[in-house]
Amino acid sequence: MGWLEGLVPWAIFLLSAAVIVYAGTKLSRYGDQIASLTGLGGLWIGSVLMAGATSLPEVFTTVSAALIDSPDLAAGDLFGAGMTNMLTLALIDLFHRQKKVWQQATLDHALSAGLAIFLTGLAAFFVLHGSDVKHGGVGLGSMLLLLFYIFGMRLVFRQENMRRRQREIELVVEGQSEEEAKQPSKREGLRRASLGFTVTALALLVAAPFLAGSANAIAEQSGISATFIGTALLGITTSLPELVTAIAAVRLGAFDLAVGNLFGSNAFNMAAFFLVDVAYSGGPLFNSISDAHAMTALWSILLMSTALMGIIYRVEERYMLIEPDSFLIILGYCLGLWLLFQ
Repeated sequence: MGWLEGLVPWAIFLLSAAVIVYAGTKLSRYGDQIASLTGLGGLWIGSVLMAGATSLPEVFTTVSAALIDSPDLAAGDLFGAGMTNMLTLALIDLFHRQKKVWQQATLDHALSAGLAIFLTGLAAFFVLHGSDVKHGGVGLGSMLLLLFYIFGMRLVFRQENMRRRQREIELVVEGQSEEEAKQPSKREGLRRASLGFTVTALALLVAAPFLAGSANAIAEQSGISATFIGTALLGITTSLPELVTAIAAVRLGAFDLAVGNLFGSNAFNMAAFFLVDVAYSGGPLFNSISDAHAMTALWSILLMSTALMGIIYRVEERYMLIEPDSFLIILGYCLGLWLLFQ
């Protein structure tokens, strides 16, 4: 009966992961519908709305991990998701080379990518510093991450708003109008999308505690550290909605939505440390996290920097020896997991 009991955590993990993947995918689709019905900008939608929607599995799972007193599992999920999102970006570029995904994405993504790199580096500093101070139930480190994220997203919004005004001026000059009449069918579609968004978010909220609890049990049974379990197992599973959303966006030709979603998710995940810190009752969060997570964070920064260079590089003909881009990120991801496991 011992082996049967050992399978229970795996069964719970797989079932809860399936629910999270399905609900996260539906959540992304409803978010995309809300974006199109409200007329919000593409870069803003990818970096904020879609990033927040597809990152809900990470948020709910990491908060659940904090509630069961497993801060390494929570940190591993957030940092590991950053690496996995860059792996996703490399895969869609590798398997859709004819569409030139990275070259089709606007250079404005440099702002959201820079924000994600900055926040990840700041989180790594707090992990290594190890002397965070808690005020009002929240550590100073996680509070700064949230404030810098809000400030950075405000910059992204201002930039996208400027682009939108430029497009409106161009349409006026061309004698075209961007305004559309409010139709009952449009309002009904927005209502349905909002309802579906709420229902799937609740499904994620229910499944996340089971995912975190089963992953922690797997770590204890296997003898593998919660740091590696969080980075590899949870990081990959909770990032599957981003993968599905990015692939669907590329097939539709919505390259900015795909790229913005991935960089925006990495920035959002760093701000999620604030919620994890609120849920964790064992003192300042970053004081309880293993220093090994700093390596995961720094490795995520390397992968994001490589992806950013691939987007900025605009030469028409791309040579493998000059720009390995996606292959380098995939190899870097595998090497990072191997180093962490060691």
